[in-house]
Formats: sequence, C-alpha cells, structure tokens
Amino acid sequence: MREYLLTLCITAAVTYLLTGPVRKFAIVAGAMPEIRARDVHREPTPRLGGIAMFFGLCAGLLVADHLTNLNGVFSQSNEPRALLSGAALIWLIGVLDDKFEIDALIKLGGQMIAAGVMVMQGLTILWLPIPGAGTVALTQWQGTLLTVALVVITINAVNFVDGLDGLASGMVCIAAAAFFMYAYRIWYSYGIEAAAPATLFAAILMGMCLGFLPHNMHPARIFMGDSGSMLIGLVLAAGAISITGQVDPDSLFGGSQRQTVHHMVPVYIPLLLPLTIIAIPAADLVLAIVRRTWRGQSPFAADRGHLHHRLLEIGHSHSRAVLIMYFWSALIAFGALAYSVNSASMWIVLGVVILSALGLLLLLLPRFTPRVPVWAQAVVPPRYRRRRKAVAESASLAQAVSPAVDEEERTPVAVGVSGVNGATAVGARSRFLDRRKAGSSR
Repeated sequence: MREYLLTLCITAAVTYLLTGPVRKFAIVAGAMPEIRARDVHREPTPRLGGIAMFFGLCAGLLVADHLTNLNGVFSQSNEPRALLSGAALIWLIGVLDDKFEIDALIKLGGQMIAAGVMVMQGLTILWLPIPGAGTVALTQWQGTLLTVALVVITINAVNFVDGLDGLASGMVCIAAAAFFMYAYRIWYSYGIEAAAPATLFAAILMGMCLGFLPHNMHPARIFMGDSGSMLIGLVLAAGAISITGQVDPDSLFGGSQRQTVHHMVPVYIPLLLPLTIIAIPAADLVLAIVRRTWRGQSPFAADRGHLHHRLLEIGHSHSRAVLIMYFWSALIAFGALAYSVNSASMWIVLGVVILSALGLLLLLLPRFTPRVPVWAQAVVPPRYRRRRKAVAESASLAQAVSPAVDEEERTPVAVGVSGVNGATAVGARSRFLDRRKAGSSR
C-alpha cells in the first residue's frame, strides 16, 4: 500500500506542478476558444490541461517501475506498456482537437485505433463471468470488439460530462477511488497478481485527477479539454478491462464453475462494462444520444441538454451542481463496492436507500441556503453567515449603484479561436462591465 500511495502522490505532484506552465503555454499557443451559445462560462479560458495529466501518468508509471513491489507489474505483464501506448495516441488526438477542433468522426476513429493498439499489446478481455452459464471464454474477435466498445463508451461518457469546473476530474477521481479499493482487495486479500495492473492504473488515475483538480475548481483557471477528458476515460477503461476480463473467477472461490460465477456476480457488478462506477456519465451519454437522434441531429452535435446543464436551469449554483453530481457518483460507486463485499447485508441496501432520498431532497431544493447558528459562523464559508437583512441591503445598494445592463453588454467577447468541447463558470462578472463603462483600455 505504501508504494501505491507513493505512486499516487508523485503523479499528483507532477500533474499539479506542470499545470501552471501548461496554462501559460496554452495562452501563448492560442488554445483559448471563443465562448459558444451552449457554454456556461463567461470568460475565455485556456485548455490543454491534458498535457500536465499525461506527464503525470508517465511519471507515475516511471516511479512504479523502480519500486520493489510494483516492478513485477512491468516484468510479468505488458499491460502498463499497452496503456501508455494507447494513452499517448489518444492524448495526441485530444491536443490537436483542443487547438484545431477535429471532426467528431475523426476523433471516434482515433479512439478506436487507440483501443486497438492496447488490444494488440495484450490489454483485452479474455473471458466474462455470466450468471447461469459460467465463465465464458471469448474468441479473439469477440474480445477485441468488446474491448474497443468499452473503451469508446467510457471515453465519450467522461468527455460528455466535462461541462463544469472540476466536474469530470472529480467524478473520475471518485470512481477511481472505489475501483482502487476493489482491485487492491482482489490483489492483496486473494493474492491474485493479475489484479496488480488494475490497482496501479487506479492509483495513477487518482493522482492525475487530484493534481489537476485544484486548478480546475470553480472558478477554473484552466480546462482539461479533450486531451484530458479522453485520457482519463481511457485509463479508467483500461483498469476495468484488465481486472474484468483477465482475472479468472475460479481463482477467487472454490467449488464448481457455475457456483463460482454465482458468488462472483455481486463482485463483478462494478466492473462489467464499468457503467456503475461511471453510471452518471454513462446515463448522460445515453440521454444525449437519444435526445439528439430524436431531434434529427447528429449524436455528436453539442447542445445544452446535459445533466449538469439541467441542474443549472432548475436553479442550482455552479458549485452546488458539481457537488450534487459528486454525491450521486460516490453513492453509486461506493454502494456497488460495499455490495460486492457483503451482498447479504441489509444495512448496505438501507443506507443506499436513505442516501438516495437525501440526494433527491437536494435536487428539489435548488435555492435553499442553510444558515448556521451565530456561534458556528466562524467555521463555515462566508456565504452561510449572511443574514437576510444584509442580503437585502446589498441588493438595494447594488441596484442603486449599477443600472441594468442590456443583453448586448452581457454577451461575452470571443477571442477569435475556434471552440472545442468543455464549459465552466456561471454568471457574468460585473468587474469587466464596470471597466468598460469607465473607459478602461483593458
């Protein structure tokens, strides 16, 4: 565990330290696209954050290769090299898309090629545990097609959910944490060495997200862009493929093959086509495809109908919308993890039901701002300390000082560079309007 934590910390540190220089490079390179109608941020923000995340991935793999207990992952398996090859290809495609906005079909082809590169180097699904049928061995073509489909689905699910500050990196970090706990349990408790690569991938993925998240929280100073969202989606899919399709269920439990699969069904719930650990992004992906196809549009046509857009429309603030998405991701991922450990416990089901009810309550109270007692105001954020009288006074003062601004002044100024996927930050910033009124040259 110490070596996994060391790898995680090194990955996070490299990603965090490189994000600042990468931001400056993105500004110089002009990777600051114009703001589109579907975006919710109001200022041009540099992208290419995936550059720092990719070098964090490389640093994590390099450190792990020189550690005593993790070195065996590289000597006994070719999966880390397969991951690095596929990640490098998908990262290059993402960087080009962040700068020049590549066509969606070209990106889809690049995703399939990256998945094919990993399959050629051994990172593929060999068998699946199916209830009632036992462990089913897949042919080479079946394993290849299933692996490519899993990679493409996961990449696009993460890419679709990358629409608010810190949303994609936080949700993937939560999924990676649950995935790490499960993979480490398989590797350490059962002594299954085939689960070591997936455990390493999950630790590195957490480090990539944690290192980038401080720069990407609201208000974001830099976006990960497609170079980051597609990269972390591929790493998440690689870990799921490694442990789902290559760890033999017969090695975990005794008994017949049919009994083994029956016992393993709860355990494999978070991993079969990892739609439970990324259930929220996957649901957003499916809904987006259905919505756009129903309207006669391309499934890749961008719009403002994603789940995070809906949360903003019903009245949630930017930060609260992100936290709600975090909550549901953690509930589904860790709920599935707890059920895989002890599927017979009713307390787990009861806890999931109670937390789900709490989540629904949060969804129905978009404008509710909790107030704390006077004695506790020193330890809570300032927005929870304000009284209604202070709010009313500040609102009346603002209305008296600043007259209403027409819609043309509220329209953000484009920077003249073609846009790419991603959106953050809600609300216009009044200080820029004040500078224009004062005749500032900026």
